[in-house]
Amino acid sequence: MERRACVVLSSSPRPLRKPVDKQLPAVMGLLLLFGLVTLFSATYYKAVQQGSDPFSEVKKQLFGVAVGGVAMFFTSRIPYQFWMERKVAVGGILISAVLLLLVIIPGVGVSINGSRRWLSVGGLSFQPGEFAKYAVVLFMAMTLTARGGRIKKLFSGILPVLAVPGILFLLILEQPNLSTAGTIIIVSILMVMLAGAKWRHMAVLGMGGLIVGAYYAWSAEYRRERLLSFMDPFAKMSDEGYQLSQSLIAFGSGGLFGMGLGQGRQKFAYLPYPESDFIFAIVGEDFGLAGCLAVIALFVAFMLSGMRIALNCEDKFGCLLSAGIIGMISVQAFINMGVVVGVLPTTGLPLPFFSAGGTSLSITMAAVGVVLNISRSGLNNLR
Repeated sequence: MERRACVVLSSSPRPLRKPVDKQLPAVMGLLLLFGLVTLFSATYYKAVQQGSDPFSEVKKQLFGVAVGGVAMFFTSRIPYQFWMERKVAVGGILISAVLLLLVIIPGVGVSINGSRRWLSVGGLSFQPGEFAKYAVVLFMAMTLTARGGRIKKLFSGILPVLAVPGILFLLILEQPNLSTAGTIIIVSILMVMLAGAKWRHMAVLGMGGLIVGAYYAWSAEYRRERLLSFMDPFAKMSDEGYQLSQSLIAFGSGGLFGMGLGQGRQKFAYLPYPESDFIFAIVGEDFGLAGCLAVIALFVAFMLSGMRIALNCEDKFGCLLSAGIIGMISVQAFINMGVVVGVLPTTGLPLPFFSAGGTSLSITMAAVGVVLNISRSGLNNLR
């Protein structure tokens, strides 16, 4: 029987888009779910006492999840090489600097509890510092990739790269917001290390940073009081140590397995802001040590999943960008949990995916979408 070749007259099909990594969004979904349950537990009592909707904070957070989900969908489909364009990276830094300058102008920035960290547009408040964090990551990834082997030199390689994060660090300190400013510097230094900087240079920078940080912490009375309260919060329970003391009481009440969802007592007007910076204490009281370990395990899984994507990326820029984004989220999470359990000085840093704040959550999820797009390039290696 004669064999005949089939001739296809139509144009060649478009190559199929590579799928994204599945593990990272799955872990993020579990964190979001755990966060929503904890947020409801942290806020329903206050809402009932005020006669308002007990689900109001959860609804706001769900709106942030929805907006973030849409943003993540689009950023996961934008080729990550787009973010390497100099005009994009520099533009992000300039926008961040302008917004941070607006925040510190009296009458423009919104002041809450002595800190001016927010801008209000159309009734919607947001912290420019949240946008600035990822703008710095993008700028660092682009700059470190372009600098190449010169990063092995301290004065002509590393210090010029750190100048931009340093400027934003100073602007954020004016709010004042040492926790966000410090996180930007920590992640920037981690990215420099990943780019191939010499360890002795990093040691010099680390020592310099510790000296400057110690001077800053001790140069103002309220910062000294906060530092001393962290060392012995119960001795300062009537003042600076009150919030941390109540947080530690919550963990002690929770024990191994917790008091049960919604059964914790510290949110009954004892623990200030249980829905934001100290929401991890609600996890400890309601779900106990087991719940805390579960949350920590999820953040570790999130970090490892993201770093796996970074290490398997095809190029240096994608590797640094992915590592920077995941590092920013992970460093923030572990600093927050360290503060709440009393092993780090008290700072106003929210817990990603848990603390109330729809705008911050949306920006974080959009950043995760960029990592998911990066995962397409190295997916064959991830399998």
